Amino acid sequence: MMKIKGIITLVLRIIALAAAVVATIVMGTAHDSASVMSFKFEAKFTNSPSFKYFVVVYAIASCYSFVVLVLPFKNLLWRLILILDTVMTLLLTSALSAALAIAYVGKKGNSHAGWLPICGQVPKFCDQTTGALVVGFIAAIIYLLLLLYSLHTAISPLFVTT
Repeated sequence: MMKIKGIITLVLRIIALAAAVVATIVMGTAHDSASVMSFKFEAKFTNSPSFKYFVVVYAIASCYSFVVLVLPFKNLLWRLILILDTVMTLLLTSALSAALAIAYVGKKGNSHAGWLPICGQVPKFCDQTTGALVVGFIAAIIYLLLLLYSLHTAISPLFVTT
């Protein structure tokens, strides 16, 4: 039974690592430029603090996932993994939420604030950002599943009666 739990955890961690790395790379390389009335502007992820936060958090999650994957199972640090998984899940969720809010404003604009949508002028940037957010959403869901599975495996022995 422990072998199956280990395999499930390993697969979830590998998927989480892959999704976090892909989201980081796609968002980090998102850029496009456009000319509007002889003014040239460039859209890139560094223009928004929310997108920077997304890239930094997902890069941290990628590094964390890699470290956890190479960590031996018999190490005492595994007692902290549940807490760190919780922190990573919360960080990923907050970064995704912030980036989604800015992406929505970029796509739809905000008529009350006078912000115009930019996705019509820089569609490549918006497509890359959307792709990064979709993969980031998948990574956040995998981390949530990993957290719930870790909680289940940590708590279930407490309720076993012999």
